[in-house]
Amino acid sequence: MNALHFDSLVWHWPIAIYLFLAGVSAGAMFFAVLLKHVCLKEQAYRSGFVQAACIVAAVSVLAGLGILVLDLTKPWDFWKILVFYNPTSVMSMGVLILLIYQVFMYAWIAVVFRKPIEEWCQPRFPIVCKITTMLAKYEAGITGLLIIFSVSLGAYTGFLLSAQPRFPMLNNPVLPLLFLASGLSSGAAASLLGGVLLKGSPNGQEVRFIHRIEIPLILGEIFLIFTFFMGLVLSGGQSKVAALNAIGEGFWGLIFWFGIMGLGLSAPLAMNLFMNATSKRKFSYVAGTACLSLLGVIMLRNFVLYTGQMVVS
Repeated sequence: MNALHFDSLVWHWPIAIYLFLAGVSAGAMFFAVLLKHVCLKEQAYRSGFVQAACIVAAVSVLAGLGILVLDLTKPWDFWKILVFYNPTSVMSMGVLILLIYQVFMYAWIAVVFRKPIEEWCQPRFPIVCKITTMLAKYEAGITGLLIIFSVSLGAYTGFLLSAQPRFPMLNNPVLPLLFLASGLSSGAAASLLGGVLLKGSPNGQEVRFIHRIEIPLILGEIFLIFTFFMGLVLSGGQSKVAALNAIGEGFWGLIFWFGIMGLGLSAPLAMNLFMNATSKRKFSYVAGTACLSLLGVIMLRNFVLYTGQMVVS
């Protein structure tokens, strides 16, 4: 059987990319908020890492929506999803979360970058300054709701796949938590990579702060992957068959053990521990670790999407 084409296939690679981009956006925004409120305070807008996180979050969520629209059978009817919501549809609720998330994301970005925005807009578009001033009054509420909806978006990427009862591997309660953790990890990696590319210091406080969180985050991902597959094996029947098919021999077994567990999780974990132990953080270390983490998350999304549909209950 071809690793990418089989009779029971419902979701294919554009959905995996959409889920990856949504997770990256949620994770990047989550870390941008943490950097602002824990490390940088009012100087957050000057940080290349916060700037990168905001750019990544905005671009990736729009790109993800674009892929979702193009993947629809009738893309020109996408507006109906934005107007008519079905509370029993996971896809419909996901689009609603995406839209609300974007509202608070752009509002938060406007507040954090208020100073440079107002300096540029005051002589040109004074109405923008009035809007940013109004938003600044509600910064605490905007921040709190942004955190809630970024976490919701990260978990939703797993709920979308887990709402497929005919596939025992996908219909798994651990999947939303696993995708939330990997989404946060990819958002951190994208923020670090973008930050150093924007001339942020690879040995700065932002990198040190994110790396302190990344280590337990990676360990959490490994634990969730273990729990995910152990639950399937102990359930027996088709669930056990699905798990062993996924991580056994062949193309997807290689992707799992060498790609996800090796390059995507173990290598970044080892590099993070090395940087913490030696206090050496160079551009190549930070960028290399971030690239491996992003590669691991992309492979994880595709691995779960495809192998999860290979066995039907």
